[in-house]
Amino acid sequence: MRVKIRKGDKVEVISGRMEDKGKRGEVIKVEPEEGRVVVQGVNMRTKHQRQVQAQGRTVAPGKLRFESSINISNVMLVCPRCNKPTRIGLTREADRVIRVCKNEDCKSNIDE
Repeated sequence: MRVKIRKGDKVEVISGRMEDKGKRGEVIKVEPEEGRVVVQGVNMRTKHQRQVQAQGRTVAPGKLRFESSINISNVMLVCPRCNKPTRIGLTREADRVIRVCKNEDCKSNIDE
């Protein structure tokens, strides 16, 4: 499976939980085998951590907030030029594969 979204891309959530739908954020991590991405500030989870003492070090207790992964089909890449969510096309240039914005008005290279 060729993943068209990469780490560092700006994406918008197009479906899923109502509180996350429409949010934009940067991709922190891509898991291509599972087809999932972690987006900054989206799908926030809370883990209750209790105090642990192991071999002289102590882990502080409390509530940890972190981003959980979401399915890659629920996000859409935001074109850096036209600032709109867009589908992505691939073109070959010499020995490289370039991602291209598919909006009718834009048609710009995303990787530049």
